[in-house]
Amino acid sequence: MTKTPLPGPGDSCQPDPRKGGLPPEHMILAPEHDEDLQQVYGWLKLQPIISLLRGAVDDAVRYVLDGARTWRFDLMSDEVDSDERSSVGTKLQYHVIESLGLRKEPPLDTTIMDVPVEIKGTVRSTWMIPREGQCEVTLMIQIDARQHRFRAVLMRTHRAWLTGQHGNRDLKRSPRADAVSNYALEVAPWTDLPTEPLRKLTPDQLRVVFNHGDGLRKRITALFGYLPEQVIPRTTITTVGAGLGDPLKRAREAKPYVLTEHYLVVLVGTWESEFNIAAKLGHDLNNEAWVAVPVAKLAGLNLSSYDLKY
Repeated sequence: MTKTPLPGPGDSCQPDPRKGGLPPEHMILAPEHDEDLQQVYGWLKLQPIISLLRGAVDDAVRYVLDGARTWRFDLMSDEVDSDERSSVGTKLQYHVIESLGLRKEPPLDTTIMDVPVEIKGTVRSTWMIPREGQCEVTLMIQIDARQHRFRAVLMRTHRAWLTGQHGNRDLKRSPRADAVSNYALEVAPWTDLPTEPLRKLTPDQLRVVFNHGDGLRKRITALFGYLPEQVIPRTTITTVGAGLGDPLKRAREAKPYVLTEHYLVVLVGTWESEFNIAAKLGHDLNNEAWVAVPVAKLAGLNLSSYDLKY
């Protein structure tokens, strides 16, 4: 079957009918000549956009996994069904809007520089564009759950660049791959998501850490023993302690046991003194993260008994 040639700048584009009627036919502009597209792109690139989107994607993934209630930490786990996995894309727009300091407002998802912007996320190979998003400026974010990474592009999703004669049952269409490669502006290249330390454990180690027949103190002690000098987000702690009351307090009670059994000192980012100690050793404990460091690494830091909390 011969592939339809991709329309380009100068060709006409007719959006599909919407609830408000049939939008007017218009001419496709090259991205560099599309003033609204360039305004939004310029604003995005003035932000620490990769960092902000990285956090938003990570938040959306963790929101769907709901580890503090379900013990799940991997989006590709058999315990996560396909509908839940797909819902990450839906939830993502809200996290992006919050992360970028924007507002959820009509006529699309948000407005940037007075330009309406659609936000679409996907865990698949392409995006689904609704009728109201046709020919609009669209921030498209793709999550590769297997490789634990994401990318983002900005594109005016012209109907002429979307697939299908009829769309899916929700009247949504996908951008053609050749349109994305030729006319989308890169906002964030493929970028690794924040590390989930539990993904680094072997199956045997995971069985120990999630052995609910043991108390959390014992399981957290094992976790830090398996992952010395690995920053552990607080969400990882709450995932291991899912279903328990105040798992962070219970985890802190494991600190002396980690020291005794593994000769590791657990530093908690909640406390400024320990946050600063970790920083001196090259560990970032922002967002109240944790890390276990060898006792020998603390030598020479001139620490007092008040610097560490047990």
